[in-house]
Amino acid sequence: MHHRCLVVFAVMSLLAAGCVDKTKGIVTGEVTVNGAKPERNGYISFIPVDGKGSTSGGEIADGKFEFESKVGMKRVEIRIPKVTGQKKLYNTPDSPIKDLMDESIDAKFNDNSEIQYEVVPGTQVINYDVTQKK
Repeated sequence: MHHRCLVVFAVMSLLAAGCVDKTKGIVTGEVTVNGAKPERNGYISFIPVDGKGSTSGGEIADGKFEFESKVGMKRVEIRIPKVTGQKKLYNTPDSPIKDLMDESIDAKFNDNSEIQYEVVPGTQVINYDVTQKK
């Protein structure tokens, strides 16, 4: 009986290995700002170049990211915000305070990005070194 269970497990493992989803890929990597780990967390987005399908992406935490994306050509946007000031939410003495944020890196990495990447099935590692906004 034990031998039969091992054979069934081996066959099921081989079948599962052939069932890799060919429509998705895992994207992982690192983002640095001027060669160093970013001071704040950010976000990376992969937007379909053909305009079809949904945007994918993930948080950049401690300079690293990992997310699942549909395969195909994507436009890459990287955002790493910085605090530029603070504002009261209400005009009262005990009002909570909200941080005012602005983008810390050049627009060529987000709003004006021309960076493209083709996601393929399986896991892929890509790294980006972006420059701080002047």
